[in-house]
Amino acid sequence: MTQTNPLLDLAGLPQYDAIRPEHVNPALDVLLEQARAAVAQAESVETPSWDNFVAPSEDAMERLGRAWGAVAHLESVVNTPELREVYNQNIPRISNFYTELGQNEALYARWKQLAASDEFAGYDQTRRTIVEHAIRDFKLSGAELPAEQKERFMQIEERSSELTTKFAQNVLDATDAFALYVDDESELAGLPDDWKAAARIGAEADGKTGWKVTLKMPSYLPVMQFAENRQLRETLYHAYVTRASEFGPAERDNTPLIEEIHALRQEGAKLLGFESFSEESLATKMADTPNEVLGFLRDLAERAQPHMINDRAEMERYAQERLGYGKLEAWDVGFVSERIREEKYAFSEQEVKQYFTEPTVLTGLFHLVEQLYGLQFVPADAPVWHQDVRFFELKNRDGSLVGGLYLDLYARDGKQGGAWMNDVRGRRKQADGRIQTPVALIVCNFAKGVEGRPALLPHDDVITLFHEAGHALHHLLTEVDELSVSGISGVEWDAVELPSQFMENFAWEWQVLPQLTRHADSGAALPRALYDKMLAAKNFQSGSGMQRQLYFSIFDMELHQRTEPIEIKRLAEMIQGELGIPLPPDYNRFPQSFSHIFAGGYAAGYYSYKWAEVLSADAYAAFEEAAGKTGNVVDATVGERFRREVLARGGSRPALESFTAFRGRKPEIDALLRHNGLAG
Repeated sequence: MTQTNPLLDLAGLPQYDAIRPEHVNPALDVLLEQARAAVAQAESVETPSWDNFVAPSEDAMERLGRAWGAVAHLESVVNTPELREVYNQNIPRISNFYTELGQNEALYARWKQLAASDEFAGYDQTRRTIVEHAIRDFKLSGAELPAEQKERFMQIEERSSELTTKFAQNVLDATDAFALYVDDESELAGLPDDWKAAARIGAEADGKTGWKVTLKMPSYLPVMQFAENRQLRETLYHAYVTRASEFGPAERDNTPLIEEIHALRQEGAKLLGFESFSEESLATKMADTPNEVLGFLRDLAERAQPHMINDRAEMERYAQERLGYGKLEAWDVGFVSERIREEKYAFSEQEVKQYFTEPTVLTGLFHLVEQLYGLQFVPADAPVWHQDVRFFELKNRDGSLVGGLYLDLYARDGKQGGAWMNDVRGRRKQADGRIQTPVALIVCNFAKGVEGRPALLPHDDVITLFHEAGHALHHLLTEVDELSVSGISGVEWDAVELPSQFMENFAWEWQVLPQLTRHADSGAALPRALYDKMLAAKNFQSGSGMQRQLYFSIFDMELHQRTEPIEIKRLAEMIQGELGIPLPPDYNRFPQSFSHIFAGGYAAGYYSYKWAEVLSADAYAAFEEAAGKTGNVVDATVGERFRREVLARGGSRPALESFTAFRGRKPEIDALLRHNGLAG
């Protein structure tokens, strides 16, 4: 099995197409044994140095991390009952290993010994950062706890891993389980032709007649925006906001999971000496205290609230006067908002997306990267996990390899919703002196093209793709040779969104848009007149959009500030009331599908999107300032500086230092307010 197990072959790219559930246990047996042997060797080192202590341990941990990362990735994008079973079986093994590693007193002592050595005094900032992070992480893993508390902390970590995985699987299963088949086309009035074509294909694939409606975003969102059938919108809304709650099968109800996850997080934080989990979360972030974060969020909410109130009043008037609705309901908001926007700015999203064909958008994105950083994405062969996945090599102009990128853009069954970037491997200098190039992957859930036509992307999907590309470039353009702080590794969580949100801005630039667009029928680029309408509508209801994000962020931080059991629905309603957001129907169970904080890395960290947006907007303002002088917002000189001071540095220094090195000063909030139409 050792010779044929693809999870043990880490010489090149992962063999995604060859990995099977039966490979997982044997591979982990070998890799965990190797990792424990490396730990034992590191414990025995009398005088730790980089070469005899840090590097050998990193080798073994990387092998284990990459193999388990491949399994976790497949579980999220091509989920099967067999893969899920073996993945869930191994969560305790992996969790316990890393918890034991973080609590290893002998290793902790060696790291502290290294930090006090003459060798450490001669380290550059990168290596000093790695040692300092290691010592910090030992403390946060419970290395200083007495034996009995260590055991309890390990139990908490193991159980938390199981619960967060189950939470995500419940959301996936609840989403996949819903299907509504519509036989009368008149009930689909207002929905675009490409949506109906995809829905018909979906029904045929299930052996049904008519059209299939699901809760996946490419199906759900157009219904909420365009369907004139109010009953259809209400049906879909009810199904969506009650996913993974008590309104479905008991085995998929996330309510008890939320309660236990919250209790375990607070217990673990208390063991480590923190007042709450929110304090523990901030120990590795830019922000210092929960109150600092909440003050920042509530300041933005105060600025956004008047705009949101005006938006709501306008929608209520329109719903009553133009549509005859007695009351604006939650399932009306998207539809009414789209109608107002179309009338106010004289264009529709359906008109716009005819220009954003997925192949042209991708070509334009790659061309932008070439203009900014002098790099090229070149299609290449690689083992993939699904036939829709593509792989590209990122190269310098001289043809030298920078890294690799997988793209998995379309929604399908067995694939978690949303969009994300993840690393496949990081950059590092190997023992033989050669550089291991970084590899990343981007996962989205766009609607696939049908009937031989390319996928048509709403502009919001284009922005999503640019966002994830920003994350990927952060990982791929690193010039740091030490694995634990290269690329996205070691970057403070509330700064990691800087490069992603920064990239979104280019999707709004007239200088960039012609290279992103080609009409699906005529082949014409986006007309300037239509662009001007899009730009005029850019901040349409931006106050409402910001208030929604601030609600998520404040809910997350307030939840993790509370150390006692809390009724989750009551907390959500309290914060909505504070922000002036109308309460949803009583059956709404949004928290039960809030995977970012209950199954992802954003617990007591969802505020990072707004925190980092201050950084990203201010960073992009440097390009706007250059354009004011040269007329060119895609400024290669500023791009080179952004690459050198922000993207290339990874986690080798604090994010604030990287930002200040690029901008020449600390961040200011003005650009964020201006970009969102909230200045003044």
